[in-house]
Amino acid sequence: MTPPPTRRTVRKAPDLPCGRTVVLVGMMGAGKTTIGRRLAPRLGLRFFDADDEIQKAAGMSVADLFAAHGEASFRAGEAQVIARLLSGPPHVLATGGGAVLNAETRRRIKEQSISVWIKADVDTLLKRATRRDTRPLLRGGDPRETLARLLEARTPYYAEADLIVESAPGPHSKTVDLIVEALRPLAGALAPAQAAG
Repeated sequence: MTPPPTRRTVRKAPDLPCGRTVVLVGMMGAGKTTIGRRLAPRLGLRFFDADDEIQKAAGMSVADLFAAHGEASFRAGEAQVIARLLSGPPHVLATGGGAVLNAETRRRIKEQSISVWIKADVDTLLKRATRRDTRPLLRGGDPRETLARLLEARTPYYAEADLIVESAPGPHSKTVDLIVEALRPLAGALAPAQAAG
């Protein structure tokens, strides 16, 4: 008897091989993490989520960090984690919604990456951000009012991004496609460095 054929994992070539870090900024609920996970293989890069990395470093959830140490302490730790990630090899990085409040983080993002603001309206953000009760800034008070206030305060910082992509309604794959197309004109600047040899 002939043995059954073995399954081989076929890794699809990236659509747009990228040699620079791509940082996703925007409000909670914009879809940065889900979009980043799907975008990374399209660019041939690894994916990191800043909140996940903070939780690993601290050994507790973002909500617990806020409760135990306050927002200012969380933001300081967030800035350190983002600085460490940006100093590493190229990757796709989903940042927390408030990461852009730190001037040093904004400078690093500008100098060390291509940044993309995933822009979404308050209604879209509200629908997505309130699916699970994991957002410390939405606890207490009216979530819609909180999101509207935060979005207004943070918009000038998000608007500093190299690219602005509207979060498409429907599946996140549509927004991923929009980001790939927005990055395509920068292909020369994004191309991975050729290995000497």
